[in-house]
Amino acid sequence: MSQLLNYKIEGEGHTIVLLHGLFGNLDNLGLLSRELRHHYQVVSLDLRNHGLSFQSTQHNYQLMAQDVLKTLQHLDIKRYTLIGHSMGGKVAMKLAELAQSDVDKLIVLDMAPVSYSQRRHDNVFNGLNAVLNHKPTSRQHAMEILAENIELEGVRQFLGKSLYNNGQYFEWRFNVTSLSENYWSILGWEVINTINTPTLFVKGGNSDYLASEYQTDIQKQFSNAKAHIIANTGHWLHAEKPQEVLRAITKFIQ
Repeated sequence: MSQLLNYKIEGEGHTIVLLHGLFGNLDNLGLLSRELRHHYQVVSLDLRNHGLSFQSTQHNYQLMAQDVLKTLQHLDIKRYTLIGHSMGGKVAMKLAELAQSDVDKLIVLDMAPVSYSQRRHDNVFNGLNAVLNHKPTSRQHAMEILAENIELEGVRQFLGKSLYNNGQYFEWRFNVTSLSENYWSILGWEVINTINTPTLFVKGGNSDYLASEYQTDIQKQFSNAKAHIIANTGHWLHAEKPQEVLRAITKFIQ
């Protein structure tokens, strides 16, 4: 069942909807929203099982797209541009199929409309579960436990944004169990019917999520798609090079 999602609205004008990736929340694309809100109405959402939105044992793109659609309908937002990063990019692509007449333009940050076969987050899940098992009473202790499983400090800092004190110990805002159980569904993808919504795929130059071998899959599902590469940046392109990403976005929207 779809429910309403937690959201934040800033600015006014044409609506831009921002959808975060796995283990994120509505603040993740904050570097983009802080600029975009000067010219547009920006709606940032917590996807199901993330942030302050509801938790569910079910987690797939059909349901997640319906959650977003239901929330936008509740807000009486009729036409909008969708921007999604990673998992949020897949939600945005699915929503563009479900609500084609509502979606003005679609921007997908470093994600392809394909099923990925490589598990990339096993060490992350190990770290998240270790924190849950230890029930740390301080943020610092939680971060130390994470460090035993996750080498990259940037990844630990990102995850740490979803830690909160439940009154007794620190735990995660996102639903670790559901995300772990639905992980193949998150990596997966069901091919959508071809849509002609103007679409921009923005690739991190050093990332392999939008590999050239996926070009046929993209063209088959998005007949009106362009690509833009942000050089010398990885999967977190909007955090690493926000100005370059913003330039690509605003040029495409205008």
